[in-house]
Amino acid sequence: MNWLAPLLTNHVASGMLVLCAVAALGLALGSLKVRGLGLGIAGTLFVGIACGHFGLNIDPEVRGFLQEFGLIIFVYTIGIQVGPSFLTSLRRSGLPLNLLAMAVVVVGAATTVGLCLWLKVDLASGVGIFSGATTNTPSLGAAQQALKSIGAPEARVAAPGLGYAVCYPFGILGIIIAMLLVRWLGRISLPAETAAFREEQQAGRRAMETMNLVVENPNLAGLPIRAVPGRDELQVVLSRIRHADRQEAETATPDTILGLGDQVLAVGTPENLEKFRVIVGSRSDEDLMDLPGPVKHTRVIVTRREVLGKHVGDLALDSVHGAVVARLTRADLEISGAVDVRLQFGDMVHLVGTQAALDSASKALGNSVTQLNHTKLIPVFLGICLGVLFGGIPFVIPGIPVPVRLGLAGGPLVVAIVLSRIGSVGPLLWYMPVNANVLLREFGIVLFLSCVGLRSGEQFVATLMSGQGFMWMGMGVVVTLVPLLLVALVARRFMRLNYLNLCGLLAGSMTDPPALAFANTITGSDAPNVAYASVYPLTMLMRIAVAQMIVLIFCR
Repeated sequence: MNWLAPLLTNHVASGMLVLCAVAALGLALGSLKVRGLGLGIAGTLFVGIACGHFGLNIDPEVRGFLQEFGLIIFVYTIGIQVGPSFLTSLRRSGLPLNLLAMAVVVVGAATTVGLCLWLKVDLASGVGIFSGATTNTPSLGAAQQALKSIGAPEARVAAPGLGYAVCYPFGILGIIIAMLLVRWLGRISLPAETAAFREEQQAGRRAMETMNLVVENPNLAGLPIRAVPGRDELQVVLSRIRHADRQEAETATPDTILGLGDQVLAVGTPENLEKFRVIVGSRSDEDLMDLPGPVKHTRVIVTRREVLGKHVGDLALDSVHGAVVARLTRADLEISGAVDVRLQFGDMVHLVGTQAALDSASKALGNSVTQLNHTKLIPVFLGICLGVLFGGIPFVIPGIPVPVRLGLAGGPLVVAIVLSRIGSVGPLLWYMPVNANVLLREFGIVLFLSCVGLRSGEQFVATLMSGQGFMWMGMGVVVTLVPLLLVALVARRFMRLNYLNLCGLLAGSMTDPPALAFANTITGSDAPNVAYASVYPLTMLMRIAVAQMIVLIFCR
């Protein structure tokens, strides 16, 4: 066993042994289910607390780095995932979600102040209870900075940290309990909620459809398709045509000349197709897609760097290659193939044309599955770097003596959302394959939870058993559960909020990545990520500001 001694005395090697053991045992614990319910990834937190209590730990500097690094990876991959659909979701439900999240913060702060005044607990400790019960580390740091700014003694500056340590573990567990209670009390069926969520998402999207039309408007006779009135405004694409004197369908390019009696296949939204029908003529009972002829269709993936960011019209696929872009699919969203649409990496383009035209256009667009599944690491590291820098930018809020920052959790999240929405900048592609995203996300949250558990376990029992530890923990339970359950009740009963969105809202209102990971596990979906990302930035700023306001108002 002499070979084992050097490993145990090496900080890195021994730390890796402890970390991997905690992660493996925690994931195993999380996989155990009672009546279909389990801890999921949050199991690593509780195994970490147990190991930390019994003296199995990691060098503090190594542990601190791994904890923050895991958190950064987790939030960055969430931002990359939700970025393409973030603005659409924000426009549709961002205001109600953020108002509900703000209500969680306000009710939590009011509950904290009320309990402290009633039980005669110093608000310096109370603001730590508030931060720990809501699992918000930046607010703890902001509160301690605010205490220093008003000249508080060192013992009082350290007081929030003690309250935070006592309440933090249940803060995470409390959000999970709130999600499970809402599900149990509301007798919520996850399959039904998932189906309803998908219907809700689709309701906000204008699905593309096809319509076969007969040209009956004499004003269109002799005009090329590009000159047909309303085509560009309605974003309708004509992909096939059968001339009146022919039996076979052909590719309809912008230069194709129309004649009376011709039949065309139009692609667009239902309402726009109906408006376009009034311009062209009437519906046809014949489906041009069923007619014989050289015209075929295929789906091509945009992976060629040279075409990214360019408009469909700029590529001139119809005139150069003889293929027509009928529609695009981007992040499960169907988009018209109109000439003003900009291409992004990973877009699925629906092409119509002859086989030779399709082959030529496919080559022009890339259509490389290898490129699609390849994780480009330079944008990942650069994006994280930008996120860390952005998280450190101070935002000055009138009346708050200390600038607030999004920190290592908020900065990478916001930057990732923006970058994934942009898609590409020069040669840099802000795209990550789904499998790589899921792997990095789960790896990051396991690192974070394991390290948090190990750190909390060192003094958890001692802090709990000493002085007012049990009372503080009881206060933390109230501060965690009351705002969550109250807002969840309002959201479900009066606003009819879907359970998947509600779980993301609850996790985001507490700025709690572990709770989000648990929400994804119990719902079997990534849907909570969108609501989480929608409320996280504003909630983070508000929690930091509220913690400082408690100090400035009640601790002078």
